[in-house]
Amino acid sequence: MEMSKVLVVGGTGYVGRRIVKASLALGHPTYVLQRPEIGLDIEKLQMLLSFKKQGAHLVEGSFSDFQSLVRAVKLVDVVICTMSGVHFRSHNILLQLKLAQAIKEAGNIKRFLPSEFGLDPARMGHALEPGRVTFDEKMVVRKAIQDAKIPFTYVCGAAFGGYFAGNLSQMGTVLPPREKVLIYGDGNSKVTLMDEDDIATYTIKTIDDPRTLNKTLYLRPSENVLSQKQLVEMWENLLGKKLEKITISKQDFLASMKGMDYAGQVGVGHFYHIFYEGDLTNFEIEGEGVEEASKLYPEVKYTRMDEYLKLYA
Repeated sequence: MEMSKVLVVGGTGYVGRRIVKASLALGHPTYVLQRPEIGLDIEKLQMLLSFKKQGAHLVEGSFSDFQSLVRAVKLVDVVICTMSGVHFRSHNILLQLKLAQAIKEAGNIKRFLPSEFGLDPARMGHALEPGRVTFDEKMVVRKAIQDAKIPFTYVCGAAFGGYFAGNLSQMGTVLPPREKVLIYGDGNSKVTLMDEDDIATYTIKTIDDPRTLNKTLYLRPSENVLSQKQLVEMWENLLGKKLEKITISKQDFLASMKGMDYAGQVGVGHFYHIFYEGDLTNFEIEGEGVEEASKLYPEVKYTRMDEYLKLYA
């Protein structure tokens, strides 16, 4: 079967660069949107040029020039958007509405994967303010996709290893503690932790797979469903010592929002849902319209978190 041509929007970002790499590695003709808004960001330009060296095609397009988006979309079969939805970096979720309009006008796309990857927004109607904005806006994008009858796959259900595993899920740092660790509640809520490269591989695997058409693909490989306590224990085993554990109650954790800036408050809300309510894993993946990645693609040798943590030791 001929490999689908893929356009990655947001290809220089945290997830996007990995999507580009995975798309090339799996043999897809890969296009990356090059936006003139790059300005003087030489590192982004050099990353784009490195993609070109690896065989990707750079295609110019801007969200301020609708027809340029349509032209870019017409070059490919599949569009994957990885634009940031976290407030401490940049928050551009609703820009995808223009992309959905361009896909509708182009009329040739057989699959659109919008920017998702984390908590499933369809399950987050109970989310706390102000962090719920992320999920509300993703649902606005989903409604636009479905109203336009654009074929889709939603990939979600994991916490990124770089922000949740390597730091033992500590807020405000990406480095692991070596003396003291903050434990959320009883530390027993289960969390799906994923190497970001594996997220990208599973994402690319879906695009020519009829089993994932118009479905939500959850990332929940069994060996990476861990509690914070289990993660800390893995780190302690690598260090060869025990850390001092400081427990923070649900009430005290939520109270910590006071005095934080907006991005901090959003982050606290998301951590609360993951570590106190277990919203990544507190449901079964079953029924119509859902699949689980590691069951569909057992050939993917995903990174286990004990291996992931070795990089930090």
